[in-house]
Amino acid sequence: MKYVLVTGGVVSGLGKGVTASSIGLLLKACGLRVTSIKIDPYLNTDAGTMSPFEHGEVFVLDDGGEVDLDLGNYERFLDIKLTRDNNITTGKIYQYVIDKERRGDYLGKTVQVVPHITDAIQEWIERVAKVPVDGQEGPADVCVIELGGTIGDIESMPFIEALGQFSYRVGPGNFCLIHVSLVPVLNVVGEQKTKPTQHSVQGLRRLGLTPNILACRSTKALEENVKGKLAQFCHVPAENIVTLYDVPNIWHIPLLLKDQKAHEAILKGLNLLGVAREPELKEWIARTKVFDKLHDPVTIAMVGKYTGLSDSYLSVLKALLHASVACHRKLIVKWVAASELEDIAAEEAPDVYKAAWDCLKGADGVLVPGGFGDRGVQGKILAAKYAREKNVPFLGICLGMQIAVIEFARSVLGLHDANSTEFDPETTNPCVIFMPEGSKTHMGGTMRLGSRRTYFNVSACTSAKLYGNVSFVDERHRHRYEVNPNIISHLQNAGLSFVGRDKTGQRMEIVELPSHPFFVGVQFHPEFKSRPGKPSALFLGLIAAACGRLETVLHDNGHVKRSVSNGMSNGHTIVRMCKNGGTMKSANGSVNGVYRNGNGMHLEGN
Repeated sequence: MKYVLVTGGVVSGLGKGVTASSIGLLLKACGLRVTSIKIDPYLNTDAGTMSPFEHGEVFVLDDGGEVDLDLGNYERFLDIKLTRDNNITTGKIYQYVIDKERRGDYLGKTVQVVPHITDAIQEWIERVAKVPVDGQEGPADVCVIELGGTIGDIESMPFIEALGQFSYRVGPGNFCLIHVSLVPVLNVVGEQKTKPTQHSVQGLRRLGLTPNILACRSTKALEENVKGKLAQFCHVPAENIVTLYDVPNIWHIPLLLKDQKAHEAILKGLNLLGVAREPELKEWIARTKVFDKLHDPVTIAMVGKYTGLSDSYLSVLKALLHASVACHRKLIVKWVAASELEDIAAEEAPDVYKAAWDCLKGADGVLVPGGFGDRGVQGKILAAKYAREKNVPFLGICLGMQIAVIEFARSVLGLHDANSTEFDPETTNPCVIFMPEGSKTHMGGTMRLGSRRTYFNVSACTSAKLYGNVSFVDERHRHRYEVNPNIISHLQNAGLSFVGRDKTGQRMEIVELPSHPFFVGVQFHPEFKSRPGKPSALFLGLIAAACGRLETVLHDNGHVKRSVSNGMSNGHTIVRMCKNGGTMKSANGSVNGVYRNGNGMHLEGN
């Protein structure tokens, strides 16, 4: 097994996740099998209880693991299926060691960070790296490891010590360290400054790790004299210093690495030059070029709670992107804060209220993503009502589906107090209820999580056709509440159709409004399995309906003719904030110039 470690220095949010994903893609294009591990030094066992405002979205895996969003990047770039163990946290490691201590596995020894914690980290990496994630048998050829945080962070010290020991143990021909650092350009003098990277590498070397390759983030390509200075002071060959300069489209990053022959430096460091081929990226390049030339727009209003942080809905944005590129449309996402659609907003901030409604009414389609808590719920209900009554294509995901059911019960059945027990435990018409198997005392890992099977009980429905006329689908879930099975007959008699259910037939998974051009709600999260060459069926349906191509897609059993397979692009997606002077931030606090999670977007405030 060969290992590539990606670390970061100077500041956070430089793009380690995208860099690690791009390196994995490049190695895969060389004919190697690749797996990935993300190390997060926080004490949480997993990302499941962390606020999207603080850490971005929680990405859900097939096995129910709630993990860092960078694993979503790995899955999308490499088209693999990771497990919860591919995300290592300090909490997991310490829990593992403490459990062993309680069992008496250490035979009365004093349990310490070195060697017990560091040994546990190394054992975890070796064990997980051997697990196949690409559907083939046997371990991968290369494991790409991303160490979260920045060199010098106190919480990452045990991991750095463990990785230093690990690099010595596996040997130099089996370990390659790529250090992502910042080379800033001061506006006053316009000169690229190397000192921050020099100090970062010095700190890394003091901790026992020596970089083989430097990946330098900057606004423009590094000048040759700057490369020479870095090579001299960081003890890295000049040919092993690559520039990751700002690009309008993060899918150019693997191409940047290839053009600078980063793959040759990595393969040389891993003694794989005689094994690997030249990288084959024709389809990736083709897709990138296709997207760069798209000009016919399709506008989607995203009505949500966490609209101040784009990373909160990262996978949803990616799924919309994959579908829009397949339909040859330039994606424009209009963010609408759900609370700004409510009547109270009209009283307190009429301008904001008007701007929000103008955004909603100006969209070709409406999407209500998942979420928790009661803030903005009434606004989401109003958005669902608008889409239903005005025949605007609508997709509700998880909470978005529940919202659609509540709105239908209120508006069509006349149950004006219909609600979810999550928001009103005393409602006399509970349309959405807490699942019987859920826990009300523990939050972490207690939801209905991971891949579950949904069976279509209406074969001619829109969703089944989009999925290719199959009898069932496996999609990933993350929820505590479900549609109340006791009201299903009343809703269906009024025109709502629950076309997909679980194996018991009692849990509602997909709802449609047959009289509507495209009105679909799903309890699962289809965005987590969307891939560049294989867009999510339901997102494809939404985009196709929004640009008037749904009948063509349905006729072709969920496929779009003229779409480009494999490879992706994300450069010219436009995101407009329907807020008064609002701006969109990524999880690292940056608005632009940073490609960490693939949000190379133009952000416009209203």
